[in-house]
Amino acid sequence: MRHGKIRSVRCGFFLRRGPVDMAEPLHIDIISVFPEAFKGFLSESIPARAARAGLVRVRTVDLRDFSDDRRRTVDDRPYGGGPGMLLKPEPWFRAVETVRRPHSRVILLGPAGRTFAQPVAQELAAERHIVLMCGHYEGFDERVRRLADEEISLGDFVLSGGEIAAAAIADAVIRLLPGALGGGAEASRLESFGEDGILEAPQYTRPPEYRGMRVPEALVSGDHARAADWRRRQAIDLTARRRPDLLERGGTYEA
Repeated sequence: MRHGKIRSVRCGFFLRRGPVDMAEPLHIDIISVFPEAFKGFLSESIPARAARAGLVRVRTVDLRDFSDDRRRTVDDRPYGGGPGMLLKPEPWFRAVETVRRPHSRVILLGPAGRTFAQPVAQELAAERHIVLMCGHYEGFDERVRRLADEEISLGDFVLSGGEIAAAAIADAVIRLLPGALGGGAEASRLESFGEDGILEAPQYTRPPEYRGMRVPEALVSGDHARAADWRRRQAIDLTARRRPDLLERGGTYEA
């Protein structure tokens, strides 16, 4: 048997770390039947910069490396009949038990979990080690769920596997790590679903006029207080028109 092989995507272990006196980075392990799928998601942009700065270490774990036959089998037919194949419990227990630590938070990605949202991302950004379990085919043998501390869903729709969900969660969490965004804490605070829980105000850049569409005067006036007031009002108005449910949950900008 060939158990225990763990790979790192390019944004993970093989990049230079930051200053030696910085806090311990967030560790993310992603267990999947298709670990190569994460190279494009996590080796570019903000996740890659965060890894280079030593803020995060991301590893991909190939579930097939924890199978017990030469064919690297990880699925089988469901008892009682039915379409498709189910992921077997043995490889999952070996894989999770290999990467799990006393402080790990193990998350199974599936439709029965709580819906992922910005508050959940903020919660996970405070963890030290996250393990994301990606399902595939017709899903997991029910016994696999006992390995997870919780289950999280991206929403009420069907994906071919948990890889896209894992990449989305990892990206949302990594960008919240202190130092991950170029604009610092202010950048994430003013984003949609940030500190105020509402949508971000419309944004503009050069040129000041294009095809008859002008940048609002408040933004080009040079008056920072006026621009900030415009953004507050626009954020509330946009949220009220497009996502009133956010205001009903208590999201607001104080005048």
